[in-house]
Amino acid sequence: MHYQSGYVRSFALAGLLMAGLVAAPAFARAETALSADDIMRHAVERAESLSSSVARPDYTYTKHTVTDELDAQGHVKGRKEKLYEVLVESGLSYLKLLQVDGRQLSGEQLRKQQERDAAERQKLTDSQPGRKGDNRENFLTAELVERYHFSLLDKQTVNGRTAYRLAFEPKSGLVVRRLTDRFLNQIAGTVWIDAEEFEIARAEIHLQSEVALWGGVVGTLKRCAFTLERTRLPDGIWFNAFSNGFFEGRKLLEPMLIKTQSESSNFRRLAFAGR
Repeated sequence: MHYQSGYVRSFALAGLLMAGLVAAPAFARAETALSADDIMRHAVERAESLSSSVARPDYTYTKHTVTDELDAQGHVKGRKEKLYEVLVESGLSYLKLLQVDGRQLSGEQLRKQQERDAAERQKLTDSQPGRKGDNRENFLTAELVERYHFSLLDKQTVNGRTAYRLAFEPKSGLVVRRLTDRFLNQIAGTVWIDAEEFEIARAEIHLQSEVALWGGVVGTLKRCAFTLERTRLPDGIWFNAFSNGFFEGRKLLEPMLIKTQSESSNFRRLAFAGR
């Protein structure tokens, strides 16, 4: 089965990039002195402080992804499984593909993968001089948060820790400068922010209305639902642990129905080494 991997990856990445975002009546403010804006400001400050810290411990872990292509009845007509080794240095992630559909890469496949990885790293370096990895573990930015209106709903327990539950929706009048803006300007959902460390603990996101790509010529995204769960390790470092997504739309003239799942495990801290 041939997959339009770049097309699917773009939606998955968009889903991953906006998963850190986020109206409903606010609950009794006697419980907290913080507003929704206060909470998100603290979350952004936390993310920015971590992204600039060279003393952040390095980690490696295993990432397993499954992408299912579905037919109109929701039956799986094609599946692609991938296993990665992920290295995290100073908060930036580097992925190394190990297996495809349960099989180790051949020498030729490994060479091609290394070439693709090098090309991706070069693109990132060209757009962000001095950076060679991606920030998938620390994607929250002030620019991203500024797109949305946040409302504080209540507090809930997530993985044994207290978290603020906030709803979010896009502000009106958002402009489109890049292709991803069309997607980010149409999402809404709920985000759980850890009450002690202001890290994202969980996020649930959906698409409010259909998104056309290049005026609908390339395709459209009609429906999207994405969930992200994060985990806190004993030393206080947070990682994306699990995500799943559902994407329905059209690529060119063909209908598209995609289900994705990603799970990370076996987190191992590496000995600190000078860079």
